[in-house]
Amino acid sequence: MARTASNMIELGTQAPDFKLMDVITEHLYTLEDVRGERGTLVMFLCNHCPFVKHVNEEIVHLANDYRALGFGSVAIMSNDIENYPEDRPEKMREVAAKHQYSFPYLFDGTQEIARAYDAACTPDFYLFDDELKLIYRGQLDDSRPGNGLHPNGRDLREAMDAVLNNRKVSPIQKPSIGCNIKWKN
Repeated sequence: MARTASNMIELGTQAPDFKLMDVITEHLYTLEDVRGERGTLVMFLCNHCPFVKHVNEEIVHLANDYRALGFGSVAIMSNDIENYPEDRPEKMREVAAKHQYSFPYLFDGTQEIARAYDAACTPDFYLFDDELKLIYRGQLDDSRPGNGLHPNGRDLREAMDAVLNNRKVSPIQKPSIGCNIKWKN
């Protein structure tokens, strides 16, 4: 299992816009469509990565918990589907249904959006404030497949709670670790 870390782009970075197809509804979504009143969580996920499989349940809980509090969430899958057919849109739809994703699961077939966000791994998390400025990037929590820790979303939840309590999000943030984005040749 290859371990790739987040690129940890600069805090304050403006969220890149996108217009991608949701594999669940087959509608196009933009950043504005998923934007939350308090903040917006952009996640880079895929179907086959053991790191994503390990946290899928917690991701759904977190998105559901914070949606009612004014946070929008979206997942984007950017892997090369020719070499990784388990990440194809029809398989994405199956994963979204199995885990009951309550957020759009978007297909980035050109990989332009992954490059715009400088995404490096799955899962990779980006939290933007109400002005779509980056306030958190990095890991969900300290759990990893096989390390004995149950996913609880602690790091990302602390950042979202800081927003809710009008506190500054700590700039001390740990990179996510996961499978690398499967780039096209």
